[in-house]
Amino acid sequence: MEEKLKRRDFLKNSALYGSLLATGGLTGLAGCSGDDPYYKKGAFTLKDNNTGSALKVNDPQAPKPNIVFIFTDDQGYGDLSCYGSRSVNTPHMDQIAANGVKFTDFYACNALCTPSRLGLLTGRYPQRGGLPWILRPEPNFKSKMITRLGQALGDLGVVDVGAAPKLKGIPGDEITIPEALKNAGYRTGMVGKWHLGDFTSKPEFFPTRHGFDYYYGVPYANRMVPFPMYRNEECIIDHIKDQSKITAMYTKEAIEFIEKPKEEPFFLYLAHTFPHEPIFASESFKGKSKGGLYGDVIEELDWSVGEIMNCLKKNGLEENTLVMFASDNGPIVNGSTGGFRGSKGLSFEGGFRVPFLAQWPGQIPKGSVCREPTMNIDIFPTLLTLAGVQQPQDRTIDGKNIFGLMTGKEKMSPHDALFFYHHNELEGVRSGKWKYFRYVNTYQYPNALDKPHTLLGKLGKGANGESTKWPILFDMEIDPFERYNLMQTLPKIGDRLLGKMEKWETQMDKNPRGWLS
Repeated sequence: MEEKLKRRDFLKNSALYGSLLATGGLTGLAGCSGDDPYYKKGAFTLKDNNTGSALKVNDPQAPKPNIVFIFTDDQGYGDLSCYGSRSVNTPHMDQIAANGVKFTDFYACNALCTPSRLGLLTGRYPQRGGLPWILRPEPNFKSKMITRLGQALGDLGVVDVGAAPKLKGIPGDEITIPEALKNAGYRTGMVGKWHLGDFTSKPEFFPTRHGFDYYYGVPYANRMVPFPMYRNEECIIDHIKDQSKITAMYTKEAIEFIEKPKEEPFFLYLAHTFPHEPIFASESFKGKSKGGLYGDVIEELDWSVGEIMNCLKKNGLEENTLVMFASDNGPIVNGSTGGFRGSKGLSFEGGFRVPFLAQWPGQIPKGSVCREPTMNIDIFPTLLTLAGVQQPQDRTIDGKNIFGLMTGKEKMSPHDALFFYHHNELEGVRSGKWKYFRYVNTYQYPNALDKPHTLLGKLGKGANGESTKWPILFDMEIDPFERYNLMQTLPKIGDRLLGKMEKWETQMDKNPRGWLS
């Protein structure tokens, strides 16, 4: 077989390609045009090891609550009743908001799965960890054939199949939340989607080797094949054929982890597979919502949240447990952004702004709302502070402690600026109420048999087809839907934000990993 498929070969086998496209075989192939600038400059350095196990407990009087972090995949900001949904009913998610705090301006650190998860677990922008794009399974015969297809599509100008992440998974020198919390005696467990390295072929990427005492879940997105299930480091299902049972399976395992009789506090990271496409609902929820199959899936996820909350209450753990709920990025096929511009993969609000709820009885006031800009990289330093663990001293932690915002004791975001990346391209910044973009890259699933388009490239038109003149500046307090470009009337503000971006870029170019010692 030739190393490179020719145009006539592609057309001849279009039925096969269409099938692969329909089943998501190309997911994760796309990268960014050109070389990764950090690797090109030789500035990306790996430490021999991390210092996670050596972090000091510097506050023995810290509250050390149990921690449950529930993370959904591709769920939109508008997919919860408490964020305005009328198509799906989410009473259990809403109850967390009623019992605690709802953040209105909470961002993922990236609009795609892998980098968002890396930032969440490390408190650092995913560029520092070398995973700014979607990871895919390690090559086998089938995936190599799909890669050939991807190259053929690139030859035809249909998609850009440029550089995927150079690293194959989370670097061993990164410190994760569970690694840090173990210093304070936490029992740590993860249930669900990992997507930080294909541990089926590279064991160094198992969650159990990055701080989790227990793991039950899948290595990557449910579009990727094969789709196995693991318990700790043992494969218990070679390929999950019936995905409609996954949410219930995760819920059962999460409850069992919580109920294990241990005296030490616990950290549970429950990372659901859904509503990432393709979506499946169990028979108990299929056809029950007003939002079609997608709505059914969301309502089953809400049921899962309810089961976790009931478990905490039944076991007398509710009063001393911090429960948080968020999504990794915005929706792409189905689901609601809450009216925000863009979707998954785009730096507009629809891709980055996600729901975030937190509950801790007696600590977080009931029914409170926080409107300050925050990001999922803030979870790392917040949890370390609550556990009394010293922040890492050898590296930059980009996140900030936001527990004061959760409790209402602090009124302003600790961030001077939050940055919006597409792959390794810094596209925009938010500072206070202002948001500025130099440009925004497109992101679309390829569909070669429909209408060819470029997977990556600067957007020349807005979400509704209107022409876009770069750069663009928005006042997020009065225009959160990013429709009115103020650059011509307020150029000095735009230039000030551009200055923040350029200063940040200079710092990142000099020290992308953020090593301090």
